Amino acid sequence: MTAIEARQQQVPGVDRATERRIWLLISAACIVPAVLGVLQAYMQAQLERRPARWEDLVFEGGEWLFLGALLSITYHLGRRFPLRRTRWTRALAAHVAGALGLCLGWASLGVLLGHVLNRYPAGNYLSWILTSMPWSVFMYFTVLGCVHAFSYFTEAREREAHASRLAAQLAEARLGALRMQLNPHFLFNSLNALAVLVRGQNTAAASRMLELLGDVLHQALRPDQPHEVPLAEELRFLEQYLAIEHVRFSDRLRVHWSIDDRARAALVPGFVLQPLVENAIKHGVAKRAAAGRLDIVARVVGHHLELAVRDDGVGMSASQGEGVGLSNTRERLRTMYGDDGAVTLGTPPGGGTEVVLRMPFRVRTP
Repeated sequence: MTAIEARQQQVPGVDRATERRIWLLISAACIVPAVLGVLQAYMQAQLERRPARWEDLVFEGGEWLFLGALLSITYHLGRRFPLRRTRWTRALAAHVAGALGLCLGWASLGVLLGHVLNRYPAGNYLSWILTSMPWSVFMYFTVLGCVHAFSYFTEAREREAHASRLAAQLAEARLGALRMQLNPHFLFNSLNALAVLVRGQNTAAASRMLELLGDVLHQALRPDQPHEVPLAEELRFLEQYLAIEHVRFSDRLRVHWSIDDRARAALVPGFVLQPLVENAIKHGVAKRAAAGRLDIVARVVGHHLELAVRDDGVGMSASQGEGVGLSNTRERLRTMYGDDGAVTLGTPPGGGTEVVLRMPFRVRTP
């Protein structure tokens, strides 16, 4: 027997112990009509004002119990010969034979029980087969339909779980690739700024930036960094990064924080704000001769978290494009949150550039 055939004989995702419980449950379901049959025989005797014979009660109940025991044939044939597009003629022939076998077995046990109880003579065997056939065929194919419905449901659930696992693995790989894209970009820009300080022979500022850069890279390049971190942790990292930028720009960089206390516990993608702040400094503050203002905002709006990075620079031209940082952030939010993650790029009333991130408001469960 091949592995595929063995798999076809077993409900996907269900072990043999569970399979035994399933067909036992199918067989036990005949207890209900057995009890109803006994009750019907008893009530019929009462309506006809005659005593209920125990032989009649035993026969009515025993008939259904025999059927319940024989229905295991349907279950096993249903698992052994599933009705598929391929080889369906063989499966159909097997089930027609199974239905006839169920009919013969049920009729034989009924006649035998009637003979023991002196209720039906053995000579009525053929008549009893013809009487039992409609119910036998009906019950066989009804149970067969239930077996296939359960099988298809289990297979669909298994396919759904498999697709979910594949989607999670794909998202994990995509997020890892996006993060690896950010790290060299961040490192290159930081080293470029350090080179400017060295060429300007600003030794004190260069030494300070090296210390800060070491701390920032130690956290940014951690291999076990989760994809989501509390906003409070993200803000601490951002403060370290802005300390490096303060070495470059001194008093030309003014940072204003507006953080909702509720938002600090919200989960956000790791390093989601750093590329936006880097863009704001590069395209806003760095292009001004005077001091530039940088606003970092976090607030909870309904069931969503909104993060905004705003500068008062010259703004971004239409031909400038999004660049690595913004397109990377947009792709990360789409991958992690689907339609619930959005990036909006606009111009605030006072001029400059504003980037707003919108994502579901979620906190880490204890």
